[in-house]
This record gives sequence, structure tokens and C-alpha cells, in this order.
Amino acid sequence: MRFKNSLSGEIEEFRPLRGRRVNMYVCGPTVQESFHIGHARTYIIFDSIAKYLVSSGYSLFYLQNITDIDDKIIKKANETDSSALSVAEKYTMEYLSLMNSLRVDSINLYAKATEYIEEIISQISRLMENGHAYSAGDGVYFNVRSFKDYGRLSNQRSEDLVSGTRVSENTNKADQKDFALWKLQKPGEPAWDSPWGKGRPGWHIEDTAITETYFGQEYDIHGGGSDLIFPHHEAEIAQMRSISGKEYLARYWIHTGMVTLNGEKMSKSLGNFITISELLKRYNPREVRFAMLNGNYRSTIDFSESLMEEARKNTHYLDIIYRRLKNHNSAYGDLEIDVTPFRDGIKEAMDGDFNFRLAFRIIMDLAGKAYHDFPDLSKASVDEISSVFEWFNSFTGVLVHIENSGVLKEAVDLILDLRRRLREEKNYALSDLIRGRLMEAGIEVQDNGKQVEWWIRD
Repeated sequence: MRFKNSLSGEIEEFRPLRGRRVNMYVCGPTVQESFHIGHARTYIIFDSIAKYLVSSGYSLFYLQNITDIDDKIIKKANETDSSALSVAEKYTMEYLSLMNSLRVDSINLYAKATEYIEEIISQISRLMENGHAYSAGDGVYFNVRSFKDYGRLSNQRSEDLVSGTRVSENTNKADQKDFALWKLQKPGEPAWDSPWGKGRPGWHIEDTAITETYFGQEYDIHGGGSDLIFPHHEAEIAQMRSISGKEYLARYWIHTGMVTLNGEKMSKSLGNFITISELLKRYNPREVRFAMLNGNYRSTIDFSESLMEEARKNTHYLDIIYRRLKNHNSAYGDLEIDVTPFRDGIKEAMDGDFNFRLAFRIIMDLAGKAYHDFPDLSKASVDEISSVFEWFNSFTGVLVHIENSGVLKEAVDLILDLRRRLREEKNYALSDLIRGRLMEAGIEVQDNGKQVEWWIRD
């Protein structure tokens, strides 16, 4: 398996630190508002990468943080006359619900920042002891000049770097490139006790405190959106390496591309901000997954209705083929299809820098062949094609097969038999009315020559 390591900028062979055991950390959300489709893309991609690693025989521990204390959360609480805790809890629950809807279920542990204050304080103390951090009038800061490799991940020279904080520059810092590790409490803000006074953690320190707790000081894969490379991921590297003295925080870095709308970065102020909840009112989760995966995961994609309609058309086509294979109940032919080239092609695409777009193209080719040759396929070929679909779906999550219950099957088959007789009598108006009412009830009806197929829509 090979993929692009953002740290080196090269496509590298993946060699985990401990055989087939893999530790992967992906930066989770800051829970201060509803989540947009850019979030959906990042977390769907890493969910599929995680599932592909597992399908490839790796034992994976996938860890993700949730930033539940931050300047933005406090600002939202003030604007809505509520507490930071209630804001964070509200949007954490929304986030987890959305991930469940999107079939993002590969994360082994969600770690909230506020549950690791002790570990955060420990890291800051060690950074101060070895001269990499200092106390100032409004908190504790990391001394960027003390870490010579700062800027390596983002490929920037030290003199070109900008401030690494989420707030405006201030005179408490020794250098404006320094970033906050601990922020002293301001009136009305939530706070925890520390050796430097009551306060709360800076943005970056929670991540390394959490990963050190579960993975130690060095691990395999760190992921996130490309917008986090600087300053967030640079800061993480500086913190952990300054504590450990090791050459790496994570051996491999994977970054996903952004989602734009009309060629611009999504922004509420520009009126081009689409939430995941809004998107799921118009498209089902599998269509969203298809749209977010069907491309180069590192490239920016421009969201559009045409993008989503293409995803809808393709998932519908795959559904028809997959259900036909799974519900095959007619006489089999004797045509043998060798699925090995298709399976190997998908594996080669995924092993070659997670080329989802090529993998999707190959499964569509296999679907086309199955559709064309379906009446002549042998039982072995039907089973083998089905197994490729199921393996593909195990890491993409774009297919669904709902078994039809016995009682429901008898009832629907009876209605469709009546519809068939009406069509034979050329009473198309009434037969179309029956089909329409079945569709309203959530039952898809597909006429395929003399055969009629039906299934429950998800």
C-alpha cells in the first residue's frame, strides 16, 4: 500500500511501526455550530480509508478528538445567552448523529478535550521545564524559535510564518509566531485549575495530550483537512517532538482537499454555506458518500447539484444491479465471469494512494457487465460478482440491500400481479397509479422487460 505523505510530499510505501497494527488519529470538529459539507467530505474519506485498512488485514485503532472548549464555543455561548458547556454538548450530539446518518462508524474512540485537562497540564509543564514554553501575562505560550523544524510540514520558512493563534496578535508574546498552550481565565469564561492560574487549554495542545495518552509519543497516521496543516498540525508536531525528542509525531500525514461552492470557500457571510443536515434532506447518505468519495481525496471539489445528481444516478444504478444479484430467483445460465481483474483493479486503485475515483469506475464497469449478461450468468458468477460488490461496499458504504420480509413480499407480489394484469389489459392509467402509490409508500418498482423487480427504498 502506498499513499502521499504530506510530510515528505512524496508517495510512500506504508510501513506501520508495529507490524499490522495501525494507530490513526484524525482531527475532529470544534463543536460550536452546525456542520457543513466540507466536514462531511473529510470524515467520510477517513472513514473509508479506515475501513479499507481493516479490509486489507490491518488491526486499526482510529482515534478522533472533539474540541469542546474553544474561543468560538465561548463566543457562541455569549451570543445565545447560554453556557459553553451546553453549546458544546448540543453540537457534539448533532455531530455524532450526523456521522451515524452518514455511515461514519469506524472511529474507535471520540475523545473530548475537556476530559484530558490533567494530561494537557502535564504536557505544558514538560514543555516549560525543557525551555520550549514560557509564562506570560495572559497565559502560557510555546516558543516557536526553540523548535528548528517548525514549518516543515507546511513547507514554509520561519521568517514567512504567520501567527499561529486563533485570536488577534498581542503584546504578551515574546514572538508573534508563538502560540497559546494555556489561556488564563477572563470574566465569565469556563476554567480549570493549573500551576499558572485558572484557565483553559489552547487549541493545539489537546491533540497531542490525547494522542500521547493512547498512542504514546509516536504513531502511524495523522489526518485532517488541508486547512489544518498550518498552524494546527505544525503546532502539534512542535509540541510533541519538543517533549519526546523523537524525529516524528506521526510517520504519515494524510490531508483531504476542501469543498468549495461556486468556486469559493464556504462561508456564512457569503451565503454559500450548506450544512450536512440541509444536504441530507435532499439526498440520502449513500449518495452523499458517493459524491464525496468519487474523486481525488487530496484535491478541492466544487459542490454543485450536478455533482449530487450524478451521485444519485450512479448509486441508483448500482443498487439495481446489486439487488438483482442478491434477489436472483430465476433460472441460472452457464456463463462464467472472471471477477479477478475487477477485484484486483479495485485493490490496485486503493493501494495506489486511495484512488477512489478509479475504484468507482471499475465497480461501475463490473455492474455494466453484470447487467448486460445477467440472464446468462451462472450461479457461481452471480455469487462472485456479489462478493466483489460487498467487499467494495465494506469500505465505501454506497450500497444497500434490504431483505424483503415474507409477509410484505406476499402482499407486494399480490399487488404487482394485479398491476401486471392491468398492463396486459392496457389499463396503464390504473397500473401507473398503483406504482405511484407504492413509491409513495417507500417501495421502488422497476420494470425489466417481462420481469418486475421491487425493493424497499432506504
